[in-house]
Amino acid sequence: MYRHMAATETRGGQPTDSGDAVVTLDQVPRWSDGDFRYSYEIEDPNFPNMHFPDPLASSSGADSSGKVSRFPVDHEVNSKIYLWRGNPWNLEVDAVVNSTNENLDEAHCSPGLHAAAGPGLAEECATLGGCRTGMAKVTNAYDLPARRVIHTVGPKYAVKYHTAAENALSHCYRSCLELLIENGLQSIAMGCIYTEAKNYPREPAAHVAIRTVRRFLEKQKDKITGVVFCLTTANDTEIYKRLLPLYFPRDKKEEEIAISKLPADVGDENGETVIDERKIRIKPLPNVKKTFPKIPRASLDVPVGDQGLARRNSSYLESYLDPAFMSIIKDPDQRRQEQWERTARAQNGFNFAKMLGFGDLGGPPLSASEEYSLHSRYLAKANSLNLSEIAEMKILYRGGVDSEGRPVMVVVGAHFLLRCLDLERFVLYVVKEFEPLIQKPYSIVYFHSAASLQVQPDLGFMRRLQQILGRKSQRNLHAIYILHPTFGLKAAILALQVLVDGMVWKKAVYVDRLLQLFKYVPREQLTIPDFVFQHDLEVNGGKGLIVDPRTKYVYHRP
Repeated sequence: MYRHMAATETRGGQPTDSGDAVVTLDQVPRWSDGDFRYSYEIEDPNFPNMHFPDPLASSSGADSSGKVSRFPVDHEVNSKIYLWRGNPWNLEVDAVVNSTNENLDEAHCSPGLHAAAGPGLAEECATLGGCRTGMAKVTNAYDLPARRVIHTVGPKYAVKYHTAAENALSHCYRSCLELLIENGLQSIAMGCIYTEAKNYPREPAAHVAIRTVRRFLEKQKDKITGVVFCLTTANDTEIYKRLLPLYFPRDKKEEEIAISKLPADVGDENGETVIDERKIRIKPLPNVKKTFPKIPRASLDVPVGDQGLARRNSSYLESYLDPAFMSIIKDPDQRRQEQWERTARAQNGFNFAKMLGFGDLGGPPLSASEEYSLHSRYLAKANSLNLSEIAEMKILYRGGVDSEGRPVMVVVGAHFLLRCLDLERFVLYVVKEFEPLIQKPYSIVYFHSAASLQVQPDLGFMRRLQQILGRKSQRNLHAIYILHPTFGLKAAILALQVLVDGMVWKKAVYVDRLLQLFKYVPREQLTIPDFVFQHDLEVNGGKGLIVDPRTKYVYHRP
């Protein structure tokens, strides 16, 4: 189905100045006409970028029954999607997309574009005055078979600004399609706007690209005849073969599979990532009486002052006031008294957890406003301090993204040296590092390898840390992948589920070996200490495995 046409072929068009054949849109494989079906049931464990199901996500057809597909079958939209292995410069379409930088420099453009288009393209780009990230500009195509070249600037990727990068990349694709329509054009060939030079992970970026095109075609399918995804590597081709059925299902079977395989966040109606906390919520007025008492005529003759106006309008204001809204803010003295009473009850109670050696789990539970205030104070203090000595211990550091594109935080238990660690400064560092991640779904990878040799914090400390991080971190946490768990650790997590918070700690996923962890978080997304590899070989025996001493990759023995 996916052909790569050689330069010596002349079928379908005239040779270009470079000697390559011109390929018309009719010669490019159409997505809806292909007989290829990707099998999600038969997966190759040796393929490094294969998608792996998540144990916390629904993975069976029974779990997806009754759910409405977010991307239903649309044959008209599918007929406009093409997949092409190769550069778009030989395609005879209305426009081709060039991924470049903000200065539109020839050195930073897509490979082979200026050589195929001729010197006139660089001269016109120099007159455009640059282009901002996420935006697009159009020029003539010169010696290319296409009519126009649309230049766009993809974002640089950093885990800290994951959401901003996703939205900027989505805006790149949408801007290109909008320019296509504004210039009266109907077909477009798009390479991967996300370049390796900008460190954007390939699979999460492909999700953004495909879903943005899908959402745009749903609204503008009458104005566009074809969108060609041009791929130059086997890795990108494999990713698109796997993801296209999720967003452009060709039959009901693919639609049903997509319900369970799609990530939790597929963006809004434009494909952009949405953060619920930043939505503007407009609450309708409470039910009020449709008939209002008439003002006595005599009262109209009374001179209206500030006090008189307040008295006259008090009855109307009371009809509009929402008691639920007015009860949100309590009297400060009342709040302080309630907190003292909760603390007294907790101190007078019998603390079973402390007697069992789990630490002090007493103390009153915090309300949402109290947790928010506590988190804000810690975050402000953390941002004002230099915590480099905590960072150098490598207890906690950011990884890449998991198989579903969620950012990952890595925790190394063996580096937690309780005897020489300032716990208060460590908590400040944790709050500072977690802050950009907890704004949307994220995952945690915990290496418990050889950690049982060190003294670990008790459950009271974990409860306090959880309160400081706040409810947003608990709600957006997707999973805690625990490598090499011991019986003692499992017992401690069970205690956390019972005594602290069952919602959070039930998200723990026990992983016995590294190869199993790589199913959930790809190897290239993690920085793993050497002793973790050694511990894995000692615990699991290393049967059937080969460890590359230079890259630290683990392979199946052939």
